[in-house]
Amino acid sequence: MDPETGVSPAYVGVIKSIKLNKPGDQSSFPVLLLNSADVLELHFDDLEGGVKNYYYTYQLCNVDWTPSVLTTFDFIRGFQNVRINTYRNSSIATTRYTHYQAQVPDRNSFPTRSGNYLLKVFINNDTSKLAFIRRFVVVDNKTKVSAQLQQPFGAQISRTHQKLQIGVTTDNRIQAFSPQDLKIVVLQNRNWRTSLFIDRPTITRGNYYEYSDEGITAMPAGKEWRWIDVRSLRLQSDRMERINTRPDTTQVYVKPESSRNGQVYVYYRDLNGNYTLETLEGVNPFWQGDYGNVHFSFMPAGGRPLEGKDVYVFGELSNYASNGEGKMQFNEETKRYETTLFLKQGYYNYSYITVPTNDTKAYPDYSQTEGNDWTTENNYVVLVYYRPFGARADELIGFATINSIFQLN
Repeated sequence: MDPETGVSPAYVGVIKSIKLNKPGDQSSFPVLLLNSADVLELHFDDLEGGVKNYYYTYQLCNVDWTPSVLTTFDFIRGFQNVRINTYRNSSIATTRYTHYQAQVPDRNSFPTRSGNYLLKVFINNDTSKLAFIRRFVVVDNKTKVSAQLQQPFGAQISRTHQKLQIGVTTDNRIQAFSPQDLKIVVLQNRNWRTSLFIDRPTITRGNYYEYSDEGITAMPAGKEWRWIDVRSLRLQSDRMERINTRPDTTQVYVKPESSRNGQVYVYYRDLNGNYTLETLEGVNPFWQGDYGNVHFSFMPAGGRPLEGKDVYVFGELSNYASNGEGKMQFNEETKRYETTLFLKQGYYNYSYITVPTNDTKAYPDYSQTEGNDWTTENNYVVLVYYRPFGARADELIGFATINSIFQLN
């Protein structure tokens, strides 16, 4: 399975609201420090209900997320598979589901190497019955990583992109034979789909490596994310057009929206494309939150479909549109792009993007739907990888985060 798609085709529509994050922070990046007490929380819902025997394991991957050639005994200490024993049936919710949660890693099964990992969840201890996967990273700090955000110099991108200047200083445990032994990955707002991969430094001096060429470190800035508040399925929030309550499923209609390209940039706090599960009608959103059909509609300029382009609702709510989820269809009657997502009560960020027709792997384009502004607030994660001479897997040896709002405004 492609790690970007997340849910196995056999379980699309069954597994919902998957969250893998640090305890108590649903918007946090899933990172563990090697040989530490760090843990992550895993939450997900099974809409078929009942009780199933879910298990999880880890898969070590290379920097490009291809599986490592190492065996599981080389990077897992303890049990190879762990059963998820904590589950609870939904309560005070119209939609019936079973909520599962687990602590990752378990004290009896944990990663022993740094790098990229896939968390694989499957049924009945049968790895062929894969339900879904999620990415996380384990870091073994052997470098000092510094990062700055700047406005690009190039006239073509100076108003629409953000440029990073990254400095990496390795310690004496790293014996790099070539400057290209270090690989840099940059994530904007935790999104692996739009990540930058950098394999050559701009400047090298001893054990210091600098990456500052805006031709390879600049990224489209986008704009602040749109939002929809569905923490309540009884009260109409500010961006809802209407709510239709039915005996089976609540229907939520988001106000029709249009392109923000060319509009004046406005800063406001957002979740940078993520969502949080919350409810105003219960105590615990994980098993008391209800589900509803949320209808999105986007009005293209002139009421005409965008030629050669597909339009998507983009963000964590649609798994960043990587598996076709969130794709919108043009309605000839309303002259709008429309789609419906089955979402749990919570607070959701999203944007509209375009990609070439039938190309879900293409880089998301904001230019026709949102626009880009170089002063936009974005979170960045910088990851530093290294493969020692003769080794068979990439190590993650550096990690840093940076927020643009503190440097560009």
